[in-house]
Amino acid sequence: MATYRKNRYRGYLRHACLLATCSMFLFFCISCNTNSAANTAHSNTLNDSANFTQVLWKDSLVNFGTVKQGEKIHILFHCKNTGTKPLYIVSVQPSCGCTVASYTKEAIAAGGEGTVDAVFDSGHSNTPDVRKVITVTTNTLNPSPALVFTGTVILKDKNETKDL
Repeated sequence: MATYRKNRYRGYLRHACLLATCSMFLFFCISCNTNSAANTAHSNTLNDSANFTQVLWKDSLVNFGTVKQGEKIHILFHCKNTGTKPLYIVSVQPSCGCTVASYTKEAIAAGGEGTVDAVFDSGHSNTPDVRKVITVTTNTLNPSPALVFTGTVILKDKNETKDL
């Protein structure tokens, strides 16, 4: 009788594990499918020239000045939709891992403004002169210019860095 109960318990346990695995699989499929639908919408916007618009970058070159190594600097780039269709910033790609960029995700109406917000971690800089580029993809006929920021980093003394 005890063996029968053990086998029955193991059967329930197997079914519960199988049910949990299937539930997690379905959850991941649904969440991945939602993201790919959004990406497909942006891809269609980039491929359909009828939805192209115009963008004016108010500050495509920013100099952040001089900072001490280890400081994080926020750089804000502003754009304006000068066309008649909604402007979509589809992606931003910093040129290195020391910079993280976020951007206006929703459609920017005609006449509206959007931003690209970059955070530069000067702790990763090995040279005093900094010039970083952010590539922006938008639904415009002409490609957006590269967003560039420059500045000077006062490097820490090598002995100081070893102690950290």
